[in-house]
Amino acid sequence: MEPDDIERFMAEGFIKLEGAVPLQVIDECRAILWRELGLDPDDPTTWTEPVRWVMGLVQPSFKAAMNVPPLLEACEALSGPGRWTPRDNMGAFPLRFPHDEEPPGLGWHVEGSFMPEGATFYWTNLASKDRAMLALYLFTDIEEEDGPTRIRVGSHHDVPAVLLPFGEKGAAGNQLGPLVDAASAHRLEVHATGQAGDIYLCHPFLIHAAQANHGTRPRFIGQPAILPLNPYRYDLPDQESSPVELTIKRALNQARWPVP
Repeated sequence: MEPDDIERFMAEGFIKLEGAVPLQVIDECRAILWRELGLDPDDPTTWTEPVRWVMGLVQPSFKAAMNVPPLLEACEALSGPGRWTPRDNMGAFPLRFPHDEEPPGLGWHVEGSFMPEGATFYWTNLASKDRAMLALYLFTDIEEEDGPTRIRVGSHHDVPAVLLPFGEKGAAGNQLGPLVDAASAHRLEVHATGQAGDIYLCHPFLIHAAQANHGTRPRFIGQPAILPLNPYRYDLPDQESSPVELTIKRALNQARWPVP
């Protein structure tokens, strides 16, 4: 990964890895998703719901997609060499279909990463416990009308100040949602459009939101967490910190000691 790519990631909170997954792998994964859904990809009359979730897929095609060289190289560069854990599955797939209905769950948020005992929502804390980064895999071509993920550019700089009062414990997603929405409302909004095989690799604190698909074709994405080997730290010298850690540390410094 080039230094300019790292600087752009630190500034904007995400980077797009174009054509990262070979199309043969994409085609195999997409065929599996259609089989899991039990729907006909060529018959829109079978697409009766605005969103369907598929989980728990461990076929070799998904393992291959999770371990393509562009992703591995970017994770090494952004999370730090050897400081994240490769995985062999993709977790949950939110699959959105053309529909007039506005489904729930479209609010601005940061991705939750852990669930304390007895909790009903995923939580997030300053160390981004159990999440090094977020990846968005495009399994279909996605244009503006296809319900692409919305992203607030640079919003990862706003989240540490929101999380700071909650300390190491962190807070639940339903509590953080309105707070991070308000903190990042001034940010430019862009959409995660692209071609099947593209990956958006995102800072764990990037604020984003789903939207309804009002186009004419399904929108298939995967949204796996990139898992940390160890929690992120903010007591290291800058030269020993990963790019993700540096952005959080600098935002914390601003939150604790605002510059006039």
